[in-house]
Amino acid sequence: MLTAELPLFYLGPSVLLLLLLSPTSAFFPNIWSLLAAPGSVTHQDLTEEAALNITLQLFLEQPRPGRPPLRLADFLGRTLLADELFTAYFGPGSPSRRFRAALGEVSRANAAQDFLAASKNDPDLHFDAERLGQARERLAGALRETLAAARALEHTLARQRLGAALHALQDFYSHSNWVELGRQQPHPHLLWPRRQELWSLAQVDDPTCSDCEALSCPRNLLGSTLLTSGYFGTHPPKPPGKCSHGGRFDRSSSQLPRGGINKDSTSPGFSPHHALHPQAAKLALLASIQAFSLLRGRLGDRGFSRLLDITPASSLSFVLDTTGSMGEEISAAKVQARHIVEQRRGSPMEPVHYVLVPFHDPGFGPVFTTSDPDSFWQQLNEIQALGGGDEPEMCLSALELALLHTPPLSDIFVFTDASPKDAFLTNRIESLTRERHCRVTFLVTEDPSRGQGRTRREVLSPLRFEPYEAVALASGGEVIFTKDQHIRDVAAIVGDSIGALVTLPLEPPVLVPGRVAMFSVDGLLQKLTVRMHGEISSFWIKSPAGVSQNHEEGVGPLGHTHRFGQFWVVTLTDPPQTGTWKIQVAAEGAPRVRVQAQTTLDFLFHFGVPMEDGPHPGLYPLAQPVAGLPIQLLVEVTGLGSRGHPGGRLPHFSHVVFRRVPEGTTLGQVALEPKGPPERGLLTASLPPALLSTPGPFSLELIGQDGGGQGLHRAAPQPCTVTPVLLELSGPPGFLAPGSKAPLSLRLASFSGSQDLELRTSVKPSFVLTSNLSR
Repeated sequence: MLTAELPLFYLGPSVLLLLLLSPTSAFFPNIWSLLAAPGSVTHQDLTEEAALNITLQLFLEQPRPGRPPLRLADFLGRTLLADELFTAYFGPGSPSRRFRAALGEVSRANAAQDFLAASKNDPDLHFDAERLGQARERLAGALRETLAAARALEHTLARQRLGAALHALQDFYSHSNWVELGRQQPHPHLLWPRRQELWSLAQVDDPTCSDCEALSCPRNLLGSTLLTSGYFGTHPPKPPGKCSHGGRFDRSSSQLPRGGINKDSTSPGFSPHHALHPQAAKLALLASIQAFSLLRGRLGDRGFSRLLDITPASSLSFVLDTTGSMGEEISAAKVQARHIVEQRRGSPMEPVHYVLVPFHDPGFGPVFTTSDPDSFWQQLNEIQALGGGDEPEMCLSALELALLHTPPLSDIFVFTDASPKDAFLTNRIESLTRERHCRVTFLVTEDPSRGQGRTRREVLSPLRFEPYEAVALASGGEVIFTKDQHIRDVAAIVGDSIGALVTLPLEPPVLVPGRVAMFSVDGLLQKLTVRMHGEISSFWIKSPAGVSQNHEEGVGPLGHTHRFGQFWVVTLTDPPQTGTWKIQVAAEGAPRVRVQAQTTLDFLFHFGVPMEDGPHPGLYPLAQPVAGLPIQLLVEVTGLGSRGHPGGRLPHFSHVVFRRVPEGTTLGQVALEPKGPPERGLLTASLPPALLSTPGPFSLELIGQDGGGQGLHRAAPQPCTVTPVLLELSGPPGFLAPGSKAPLSLRLASFSGSQDLELRTSVKPSFVLTSNLSR
């Protein structure tokens, strides 16, 4: 492994490079760009392949106790896949979903540099316009910010800055003449410069290019040994005799000397030096591997693994009401935490991060975070239920703290017996759960007969728990009402929920008492459980073979039934029979039913807008669809690399179904189109216009078949919403210094008619914010 003190040229050619470069594989931003230039290597390719290389290197150098060490020979000549790496290192059934999600954050931040208004035309962020020294300083600054954010455990921010840094680094090899100068290795002084020069740079009065009126310009450089890069557009203007970036959208390339030198793609229409695209991609990949290696050296293996979430395990986050009436709930949280720590210690599924946030009235916090299970247990064990306090409590404020400190794709558990005093935060918390992709489960011991420890100054509304319901709906979680005597048993769902669980869709999605609902079970599911709570009098579950089990407790023909008050859990015997299962519930009111199972086959998704009329065609990434834009859905199926698929063939998802939440009515169905090699599991679909004009949240369900022809059905863990406007927040172009003012710019655009918006801004308490935003 490269240490931080070694000069870069000591690294030499990476043997791991042999694993990844293939003739069919910046550079254009992402896989969508291949529609314009098939066979090109994109920024997304370079970023993901470099990360997989360094992850394999980490796995080779740090064998996992109790597992056979990995051998490099087993991966030579093959395309690296995250699923296969995780299976080989952590063992079968170890999901790579969190790693792939973290890597997706880096890749999308990389691609966004070509689309964001604040970055797409800045030559210092793309090594354009011969501003090589300035671009190197910005690159080094982005890497320093990556380190600072990672050390502060702000990993989302760190991944965004890493993506920006990698974009600039990769652009150097495509936008400069480093390749044309015959260089076979990455530039040794681009990363972490220590006063080393970039060597002989072309000055403003040095001519660098001759005129070329053709699309392909293989010999337009003047043969100088000076390092240069092309000018793009009109800012800054191209001096006489200088090279352009080139391509059909570069206005500078129509000025003498015409043509250009970029190697972004294999298409002469976009890249005048398209023939050198493979060499530029090879050096950009090597340089990206070096950048990841340097970050690993500075952060250490543990910190680097946190940066890229190189683990199959989730985090464990508790939000605890500590008022005097909460003794049983706090004890239940302690029991579950202890059970998880002891059961998973040393295993691949041991939580990598622990978060604890207490609250009462009027206070909440402080937040406690650690990667040490013993420290977490000690901190949790010191919490006692003290004092009374009037209901309601500051629950949502504490939950906001937990969301800000919990890694994405995690579960957060809230223990309380009170409604929220800070219900005005509901919308903000909903947005934060979608942004962080965290699922929130509320365990509420609301017992009107209990008076000790909790006083009430007024008659409380029966709707006072609606903010919890709203947050649970937005996050894909649930609100479970129980009582003191059952809380320890009900809290056992904490341990069950931090595994690789998927929620199986019900048909119809909203269960009606007395009506039959169905769910599909495939051969890739195991440890199937059915959870029900509400005023349930009876129920039955029927297998595809027609075998039934009713509500009686104990072991039945299909599995084991447990009841804790109005909370029921049916654990079905492994392996569950594949096919369509049925369930019917008799209850007063609206019972809650959730079917969950463990599996490695799941999916990630995000949205984007095709950008086909600019210099870098690709997909502008979006967190949520925006009304009025032609939105594309991008799906990344995880778990395809795991061996043992039925029939020996890969599972295949053919279409996606959109449903209104929570009603469950179908909004549309769209075919999924594969992109790239099947083993990568990348699929796209165009969102129907009717969906984009529908207010309110909607859900995604993927439909397909496994390798043996059996049906597959997976649902997204959280619903989505269509946002009315596009919002871009940009920071200052330079670096922040203590005591200085930093201007922030906000760009708002509406594509579906005029909008009346109220804008509110907030910032961490340690900074002063002056804003002129209103309506």
